[in-house]
Amino acid sequence: MRGRGMRTAVFRLLVLVGLVAIWEAGTWAADNPFFPRPSTIVVRMHELWFSGPPATLFLTEGAVADILPSLGRMALGFAGGALGGVVLGLAVGLSARVYDYLDGVLQFLRAIPPPALVTVFLVLFGFGLRMQLAFIMFSIVWPVLLNTADGARSVEPLHLQTCQAFRLSRAERLFRVILPSALPKMFAGLRLALSLSLIVMVFSELLPGTTNGIGFQLTFAYQSFDLPAMWAGIVLLGVLGYLLNELFLVVERRVLAWHHAAQRLVG
Repeated sequence: MRGRGMRTAVFRLLVLVGLVAIWEAGTWAADNPFFPRPSTIVVRMHELWFSGPPATLFLTEGAVADILPSLGRMALGFAGGALGGVVLGLAVGLSARVYDYLDGVLQFLRAIPPPALVTVFLVLFGFGLRMQLAFIMFSIVWPVLLNTADGARSVEPLHLQTCQAFRLSRAERLFRVILPSALPKMFAGLRLALSLSLIVMVFSELLPGTTNGIGFQLTFAYQSFDLPAMWAGIVLLGVLGYLLNELFLVVERRVLAWHHAAQRLVG
């Protein structure tokens, strides 16, 4: 298994290097100022964010002013939306009647594109951090809520009957049976919410009233016609999304190790 994982990692690296090489050759051939070369973008990223002193882990003042606030907003919004989604999802999923009553409403709210509600959030919270956090939390709560509710409803009836036979309390049934059974689907919703939180975080920083962040930097670079800086921000978002997803998968594999082991035994 370890050798197979190593080969997969090497193959992925080769594919990435090949795609970057094709990108570099294509931009050299096109010589279009709107599409700078990857080498130019990397140099601009280094200048903007990663050429600082060792004392600050090589982060520049721009990185501290743009990247860290964005990650902070994303983390707070994700934590609030995930917590709300898990709690509400369990409350809805534990009652078949409540689920049947609210399923249509939840599906309706989930289908509304978050950018369409920007004006509503601006009226309720005004410009600034409160609006951004509320916007992120509202955007990501739905995949977590619906997946958690579905996971809570999919508990094996035999497991619930066993709980009744052993006269477990509601709290014991929740933490010993229902939550472990719902965890796989809950993590599926959380993973989707993580990628969505990065997207809506950037969108919230494109709105008026924002003074820092990656989205703000993208807007500033576009307005000043600094196209390498704009592309540097786009590439940075891709790198952050990839790293956050890999970190989430590490946590998921550890938390759901028992579930993956059971699947291998069944398979």
